[in-house]
Amino acid sequence: MALSQPLAGAPALSRARRWALLFTVAAGLLLVTLDNSVLYTALPTLTEELSASAGQALWIINAYPLVMAGLLLGAGTLGDRIGHRRMFLIGLVVFGLASLAAAFADSAAQLIAARAFLAVGAAAMMPATLALIGLSFHEERERNIAIAIWGSVAIVGAGLGPIIGGWLLQHFWWGSVFLINVPVVVVAFVATLLLAPEGQRDTSRPWDMVSSLLALAALSGLVLAIKSLIATPPSYALGAGALLLAVVAGAAFARRQQQLPYPLLDFAIFRNPAFLAGTLSAVFTLFAMAGLQLVTTQRFQLVAGFTPLQAGLLVSVAALGSLPSALLGGSILHRVGLRPLICGGLAAGALGVGVVAFGFPHGLGWVVAGMAITGFGMGSAISVASTAILNNVPAHRAGMASSVEEVSYEFGGLLAVAMLGSLSAAMYGAFLPASADMPELAREGFTQALHVARESGQGEWFALAAAAYDRSYQIVLLVITVMLVLGATIIARLLRGRVGSREGAADRVK
Repeated sequence: MALSQPLAGAPALSRARRWALLFTVAAGLLLVTLDNSVLYTALPTLTEELSASAGQALWIINAYPLVMAGLLLGAGTLGDRIGHRRMFLIGLVVFGLASLAAAFADSAAQLIAARAFLAVGAAAMMPATLALIGLSFHEERERNIAIAIWGSVAIVGAGLGPIIGGWLLQHFWWGSVFLINVPVVVVAFVATLLLAPEGQRDTSRPWDMVSSLLALAALSGLVLAIKSLIATPPSYALGAGALLLAVVAGAAFARRQQQLPYPLLDFAIFRNPAFLAGTLSAVFTLFAMAGLQLVTTQRFQLVAGFTPLQAGLLVSVAALGSLPSALLGGSILHRVGLRPLICGGLAAGALGVGVVAFGFPHGLGWVVAGMAITGFGMGSAISVASTAILNNVPAHRAGMASSVEEVSYEFGGLLAVAMLGSLSAAMYGAFLPASADMPELAREGFTQALHVARESGQGEWFALAAAAYDRSYQIVLLVITVMLVLGATIIARLLRGRVGSREGAADRVK
């Protein structure tokens, strides 16, 4: 049964109720995506206030997306079993309690634990948001628009995170970046009780926690391996051990799915080229957006002297640029099909990042223009990627499909943080002249160079350090550009000769 057909146990909702529900689940999605990026500008303050070590600072950022990515598959299929309305409500409660715990954490360890707890609530909410849209919107064009709005909220949340974090830090204490979640959680909880349909439950299928833990171990090992091997200096022993963990856990996960009568992830859904194209589009899009945000906020704060709020406003241009193309893509998808919107969007994103890479030495206007072009392309790709994933599975796989999409988003963001942050540090060291007379601590990273300069005054060496950091920033942007071109090429081949947003092959995946 395709998702475009009304589901058993999902009564048709009035138009007003459908759209009110969309904005309710969008509020939950906004919270989840905000907490993914809100610490980009708040991390220096958190590190100082909680006396966090460099390793603890890393896990303050990564605990949230890593735990969420590992639990998403299990959360989606659990939603298929107990109902996506119930999963969304549970996720809201956990997210609200974890936000309170994070806001009043007394140490870096407590904050890391609270961020992991936040991820549990986010993992419960995320697949449910998209599944509830599938349950409530039955007409294809209307559902395409609803999913486009959903995708826009994901981008806007990621873009607003640095702005909100920067603004709150200028006016309140650091815990406010988490405390603002609580009133939104309360309103969304009440609205969900009133608006969301119960939907279809399949209690005959067991939920497999072991598979969820194996997925978490595989993702954690992969991210740790990338960080360890690209770090300066690289930790080959840790990287090899983490990679071994990822391979073993990933192989055990895949083998277990083949043996289970009701797997957490049915690999057969990837046989549909449109579904696979949507999944890859989500990975490439979030890799580009997260990477661009992360390195740009850091560069303009450290080198150009921007405040956290100013840096957040700069990267928000990409989020604003994504809105028109996301909404337009959802409204014309049924006419033009997936290929032009996804591949064209990724290509436009590559052009925009390239403009930033080559234009930033010539003025801020080039950066703003490049950000806007990038956002316009990413909005088109991400909105229809969601539709490609949701429209190309049978109804009883709605939660599984939603989870695959969310894992794709989180994996893209995790990969960007793991790869590009480490690559930037490695390139900074490589571009420093070996013969330059500069403090040894300044060679370890530009943040350390900035600290030394503030303590002892800027010497001639500081200009060399800033130039090396700018060159490393440019290299990272070019890597993002190449990745987007690669993504557009792969997806163009997958979707060659295909039209529309839904393929009949979905109905054959049981």
